[in-house]
Order: sequence, then structure tokens, then C-alpha cells
Amino acid sequence: MIQNVGNHLRRGLASVFSSRTSRKSASRAGNDSAMADGEGYRNPTEVQMSQLVLPCHTNQRGELSVGQLLKWIDTTACLSAERHAGCPCVTASMDDIYFEHTISVGQVVNIKAKVNRAFNSSMEVGIQVASEDLCSEKQWNVCKALATFVAHREITKVKLKQITPRTEEEKMEHSVAAERRRMRLVYADTIKDLLANCAIQDDLESRDCSHMVPAEKTRVESVELVLPPHANHQGNTFGGQIMAWMENVATIAASRLCRAHPTLKAIEMFHFRGPSQVGDRLVLKAIVNNAFKHSMEVGVCVEAYRQQAETHRRHINSAFMTFVVLDADDQPQLLPWIRPQPGDGERRYREASARKKIRLDRKYIVSCKQTEVPLSVPWDPSNQVYLSYNNVSSLRMLVAKDNWVLSSEINQVRLYTLEDDKFLSFHMEMVVHVDAAQAFLLLSDLRRRPEWDKHYRSVELVQQVDEDDAIYHVTSPALGGHTKPQDFVILASRRKPCDNGDPYVIALRSVTLPTHRETPEYRRGETLCSGFCFWREGDQLTKEPLMK
Repeated sequence: MIQNVGNHLRRGLASVFSSRTSRKSASRAGNDSAMADGEGYRNPTEVQMSQLVLPCHTNQRGELSVGQLLKWIDTTACLSAERHAGCPCVTASMDDIYFEHTISVGQVVNIKAKVNRAFNSSMEVGIQVASEDLCSEKQWNVCKALATFVAHREITKVKLKQITPRTEEEKMEHSVAAERRRMRLVYADTIKDLLANCAIQDDLESRDCSHMVPAEKTRVESVELVLPPHANHQGNTFGGQIMAWMENVATIAASRLCRAHPTLKAIEMFHFRGPSQVGDRLVLKAIVNNAFKHSMEVGVCVEAYRQQAETHRRHINSAFMTFVVLDADDQPQLLPWIRPQPGDGERRYREASARKKIRLDRKYIVSCKQTEVPLSVPWDPSNQVYLSYNNVSSLRMLVAKDNWVLSSEINQVRLYTLEDDKFLSFHMEMVVHVDAAQAFLLLSDLRRRPEWDKHYRSVELVQQVDEDDAIYHVTSPALGGHTKPQDFVILASRRKPCDNGDPYVIALRSVTLPTHRETPEYRRGETLCSGFCFWREGDQLTKEPLMK
């Protein structure tokens, strides 16, 4: 195993190296049988909803209101979560949503939801939304969403059963769900660190104040009374209903800036801080935080109170929504500048700029297809969380693919290959008699790699980003008839198992740093996706996507 892992440094290859610290192995015949069983298979947690868009569901442009769509999305996802949990569930959060297509009156909305992974009492639900024109039979992808639901029982504590993925898609989503959960938990800290440690471009002082709209002119405040139709059978307000009310006040705030009918393009993560019940009064506040060239960010806050305790308001939700104004050709129009109020207004203004930078980095790194990401992505504090996420999730998703082909087997070392798009990937599979935790510590510290890998001539720790991520500068001897040695700038991301059956993961990918540019002394090598996955002896290997 050790002598062959250096091959992943060849330029242009996306490669996976994995080992299992177990004496068990699975046969190709077993995998073929599992695939056969998957024909006609339907996920037991899958729920589908189809809705005909009527005039009562639309906005002033005759398009489906995003608020109404959010209610349908939340309902479908909740039913999927409750099907798995076997008990009532509440919405905890909704990840970023990017709307790719509008839906017109008379068209059909098709929503599909299924549980990607269950943790102790929470679960991630994946949602896909498409629209359908009944006359032309055309279909469009509208958006994808990821929601977190928490199972709730009044008397006993909930312990959810684990999801067993069967199809390739399910295995991929299951394998990266833990990494997405990790990213959600650090989101707030990411914003704080960016504002504290990075200079956000801010041209507020250079703008012409005479042509700016005061932010206070866009402020909206509205109150809603939670009635029984707005709540579930336990009396808790539907998360989708709250999201719909938030979208309504945000649209009003955006309209006050542009004096037109704006279009909602993206919603940044909804996070429910606490529940609300029937009888609560919900105060919804919205204001335009910042206006960019073609888009604006609207911040929305929701507070709840009981009739007898209006002064004791509970902050239950916040979200940030991005709007654009489209012309007759569906092209974004220029927007007026916003003039924030001193103090909190200026803070929100600068935070909006930070969120925009993170949003663009995240969409570039996380949302686009793997083949569209360049081999080396610039490293920056604003994108470090998402680059680390992409590093680990890309490896897990590549390992989870079903179409690996066994190329050779020598001394119980198996070599698999995979041709996908323009990449040739490969992984090696073997059993090693080393404690998994010990192997994890050894392999995750690249500075020790030259001790046992001849393809690593020297390794310099450039930056210890955090406990689980580090950037190294690696040099290797000349290979393949080249006279110059190679060098690499590599981000190494490591993860311990999240649950029983999860592997230890060490993911490697190339990044670029201004302090380590390409030099004439070396040929700069790059790797898009490489690393190690290995399992402890006794884990339920049949759950793992790598098993063939």
C-alpha cells in the first residue's frame, strides 16, 4: 500500500487511495447482485408532491410565489423525515437555495424529498424541485434544497435508526451529509472570522451620496398571528409558513429600493433558533442591507411573543435573501446604491459584502460540477471552510461511485480504475494490520511521508489552518523522463469517523498560494482529488460505498 500511493501526484489525474483495516472483503458478484436488487427500487423515505399552480398561488407577474413554493418544499420534506423517524419532526434549518427557473400559472410543480442521512435525533433531507408544462411536456429543474429536521417526542428521547444507502446516488449523498453538517455548524464563525481577519472591499465612502437611497426607506415591519391552519398537529408553526412570511416582507423591502417588482434568486441558510406555537404573534422585520451592481441583499428577522408578554420577544429565525430586477429580456438591471444608517446599518452593510464574497466562493467551489472546478483553487480565508468541505466530499463521492472496474489483483492488493468525463481515476484496496487511529495520525501528517514514500522528497508545512486542515509544499523527484523535479501545494483535510461504519478520511487537493508560486526550478504538479479512506476492523463494511 505505502509504496504505491505516491502515484496520485501525477498531473491531471483524479485519484483515490483507500485501505481497510479489516480482514473482510466483498466480492464483485455481491455488488452485481446488489445492483440487480436496486432495479425498480424506491427509497423508503421518499415522498413526492405534485401541485398545479393556480392564480391564487402566484405573484403580480403570474409566476408561482416563492413563499408558496417554500411551504410546499417544507411540507414534503417534513413528511419524508416523519416517515423515517416514525414520530413528529420540526424544521431546524434550510440550506442555501438557488432558484434556476420561475414557474408560471398553469404549470405543475413536482417536489421529491428523501432522507439522505440520519444522526442521533436529526436528519438531513434532500429536496429536488422541477416544473412541468402539461401542454408541451417540457420539464425544468427549479432548485435543490437540503433541510435539517429534528425528531421530537413529548415523553421519550428519540434515537433515530440509521439510513442504509443502496443506489450510487444515495451512497454519495449519505457519505457527504456528515461533512455538510459540519459546515453548517461553523457557518456563523466563518462570517465572524472573515470580518475580523480580512479586508472586505468597501467603496461606501467613495460613492456619490446624492444618488443613494437611505436604507431606512426600505425597512418593513409586519405582524402575523399564528392560527391552527399555520401549525402542525402538535401546535408548532410550520417552518415553511414562517419562511413564506419572511419572503413576503423581504420582497416588500426590495421593492422599496428598486421601485419595481424584484425576483428572488437565492436564499441564504434559514436557521430556526426556537419554536413558535398557535397563538404566538410573529413580528417580521426586513431591510435592504446592501445593494450591489445587479443584486441586493435583504435581511429578515423574526421574533415571537405571547399576547400577555409583548416585551419578552424571542428571536426565532433570521435569513438573508438576494433579489434582482429583470428587464423584458430577463436580464438583471442596474440598482441604486444604498446608504446605511450609522452603527448597526454600517455593520450590516459590511457583513452583506462578506456574505456575498462567501456566497460566490461557495457557489464556485461547492455548487459547480467537479469537472468545472480547476485543479488548483486559490486559497483564501473566505473560502477555506468550503474548500475543505469540497476536498473531503469530492473524495467521498468519488469513492462511492459504483462503476469502478477491477484492473488487477496481486498479493491481495486490488487496483480499480474509473474513466469518467476527462479524468482517469484509480484506487487501491488492501487489508493492513495497523490500528486505525494510529494509521490515521501517520498518514494525515504529510511531513512524515518521505520516511516511507520515495515519491515525496521533501514536505514543508506552509500553514496549519486548523486542527483538521493544513497546507503543505511537497517536492518529488523527476518522473517519466522529465529532467525537472515536481512540486505541489496541497491542502490536506482529515476527518475522523462521524458514526459506526464511517471511514477515517484524509483528502488531498491542490491549491494556489501567493507565497508559493510556480518557479523555474520545478514543474508544478496538481491533483484534483486524492487521499485515503480506511475502516476499522469490525465495522459494518456493507454500509460503505467503497465496498465492491
